[in-house]
Amino acid sequence: MQERSERTRRKLVHAGAEMFHRNGYANATLLEIAAYAGVTKGALYFHFASKDELAEAVQLRGCELLRASVRELRASGSSPLQALVDTTHWLALNLREEPAIPASFRITKECAGLPALATDFHRVWLAEVCGLLREARDAGELRAEGRWESIESLVAAAACGIEALAATGMPYAELQRRVSGLWSLMLPGLVPDGAERRFRVGMPDPDTAPRRVGDVRDGYGGDHHSSCPVYSGSSA
Repeated sequence: MQERSERTRRKLVHAGAEMFHRNGYANATLLEIAAYAGVTKGALYFHFASKDELAEAVQLRGCELLRASVRELRASGSSPLQALVDTTHWLALNLREEPAIPASFRITKECAGLPALATDFHRVWLAEVCGLLREARDAGELRAEGRWESIESLVAAAACGIEALAATGMPYAELQRRVSGLWSLMLPGLVPDGAERRFRVGMPDPDTAPRRVGDVRDGYGGDHHSSCPVYSGSSA
């Protein structure tokens, strides 16, 4: 019984992510979310007392996926700066593949200042980016003479710009090229002379990439998504 209840909750979080991503927080209704999940409205209210609670759960799911990917990249042996590059590629792909990611950004922007929502995915994204950048500084990967505040501001702005580019409806292949181009331009100014050659600016190898989204979904979204890789190298 408990397993069935958890499965229903996961389906509702996935459905909420889909509807918030497609329609926005204000326009998404609990009735259409329940219908998309294939459950009754009563079942939805059993798990979530309000749309705010469901939106919070969607953002927490986005945070879970983001933090898991960063942990796995670091555990794979990637240096902090390479892990940061790879995390931006992870974001570019999952803004398309995993609805909890674009939905979390949209909820954050549309619900800014609402006391009911404790999680701010935009801040969490920036915290992960800046955390990896600080690790790269402490590991000696960045130029010693660079002003830290300027470096942090540049990288943070670039990282946030990926979501803005994706929101234009840009094809993923183009977004992937732009993320690679962004790092090709930034790295020579961030690292000591010549050190940029040690870093890969494109998509990571499958062996060093985080697991497939389906592997960490734990039942979110159903079987039809379970084969979507976090890093496929596809330009589709």
